[in-house]
Amino acid sequence: MNILIVYAHPEPQSLNGALKNFAVTHLEQAGHRVQVSDLYAMKWKAALDANDSLDGPAGARFDPSLDSRLAFENGRQSADIAQEQDKLRWADAVILQFPLWWFSMPAILKGWVERVYAYGFAYGVGEHSDARWGDRYGEGAMAGKRAMLIVTTGGWEPHYSPRGINGPMEDILFPIQHGILYYPGFDVLPPFLVYRTGRMDEARFSAISDTLAQRLDNLWRTPPLSFRPQNAGEYSIPELTLRPEIAPGQSGFAAHRRPTVAGDSEPGPARAPA
Repeated sequence: MNILIVYAHPEPQSLNGALKNFAVTHLEQAGHRVQVSDLYAMKWKAALDANDSLDGPAGARFDPSLDSRLAFENGRQSADIAQEQDKLRWADAVILQFPLWWFSMPAILKGWVERVYAYGFAYGVGEHSDARWGDRYGEGAMAGKRAMLIVTTGGWEPHYSPRGINGPMEDILFPIQHGILYYPGFDVLPPFLVYRTGRMDEARFSAISDTLAQRLDNLWRTPPLSFRPQNAGEYSIPELTLRPEIAPGQSGFAAHRRPTVAGDSEPGPARAPA
């Protein structure tokens, strides 16, 4: 299989650097083909601007969506964007690896998403009508591919529990997993999380590496997160709100995931397994 790791940490000798090197070695020894986009080493330009089109802005002012669409359609994107899009087309699975900084991904990785996810490539695709609202949230250019996060944080695991001071990790990562990954069609696997990074010794790193190896070995067997697909009947179109019979009385992030507890059920179509 082809696996792309998009990696965002400025220090090669960090814990993240060691985990990235371990993942590459383990995957290659298992027979997979691996590419790494090491964003800091690449000196990746994070800011989306008019220079992302070889032709500059199409009009009197820079329009991020319009100019992105025209550059993508006409093959006039800057070379670094086109190269990353080619890697995404090549990949069967994508791993985003980063430290949790200020409750999100590092700015350089957010900039990778903003520039590489061009209009017509990752969004703005498909039919928009009374029956469908584009190919997204379970459909789109990345459908059939898998994605997973590898995330490290200095906080303790209880800090990110349902009643923890930082809020549930599942909620913190929702915009990334549901928005950045599920939106263009990836099947999103549960994240691989490392807490208390400041308390790391050789024995703990070895145990974490063993667990990561198991997750990598099961990339194609692990059930994805049960996000609700947009165009399968659970959402009203074009309002894009859950139908009244779906997750009644529930709101927030959790409402957009199907029940996974044995015995839980609700009306609505089921999505075929990936």
